[in-house]
Amino acid sequence: MPYLEVMDKKIYYEEHGKGEVVVFLNGIMMSTASWAPFIKAFSSQHKMLLVDLLDQGRSDKADDEYTQDLHVEMLKELLEKLNYHKVHLFGVSYGGEVAQLFALKYQDMVKSLILSNTTSYTDRSMQDLERSWDYAATTHDASVFFSSTMPGIYSYKFYEENYEWLKEREIQFGKIFDEEWYEGFRRAAKSAHNLNTTERLQKIKVPTLIISSELDTVTPLKYQEVLYKGIPNSKWVLIKDAGHASMYEKPYEFMSLVMGFISTTQFDIKIK
Repeated sequence: MPYLEVMDKKIYYEEHGKGEVVVFLNGIMMSTASWAPFIKAFSSQHKMLLVDLLDQGRSDKADDEYTQDLHVEMLKELLEKLNYHKVHLFGVSYGGEVAQLFALKYQDMVKSLILSNTTSYTDRSMQDLERSWDYAATTHDASVFFSSTMPGIYSYKFYEENYEWLKEREIQFGKIFDEEWYEGFRRAAKSAHNLNTTERLQKIKVPTLIISSELDTVTPLKYQEVLYKGIPNSKWVLIKDAGHASMYEKPYEFMSLVMGFISTTQFDIKIK
């Protein structure tokens, strides 16, 4: 299993395929394993660099609370140690927040930016959601945590139609998520408490794709609209009939958008 020591912590990563490097930054509850269904298709055209951020997946846990700026510095060091000086940066939800911060500080290392189901600021409603998720995590009870988080992660349509599959995932939660995982989740959630890149978005000059989902209640459309209006020359697309976890609800649509955007950023397409 590939690890690199970054800022005195072991960070887990995986590489798949060949070509231009695309860095995948996970949502807060995700890990490199979350991308398994997409590896074969995506790595056929690009090199995937999957990364477990601190407090995620197989990477080390933090010693204390931190802000997302720590992820930015650790990612920079990881990329330098891997000798990747310019990459496509793709972040989902929490990972999209880290991606924005990285692009703002180290834009010279970013070829393009993809921000899916994410936000540029943590407003009061999201801070209250953070508190409710934090409380659920303190129970260290998979059933409590699942019922507190998953109904918001998935659209109501997907939740109803895939309820048995979701209940199987709840059982898996109980087997995989231990006290250490829950405490890491709590630190990660708190690290985004004061996120606000809104007034700096105009500084992002790299080609940017913003992905929204019609039924997302965690980061509704208005959050991506702020990103679209703030980032010059960005592109904005909407996935219909999907919630926050659009990558799982609409996998073909989702990956078509990501792969298509990365493949065309080098071209200047003019219709007239």
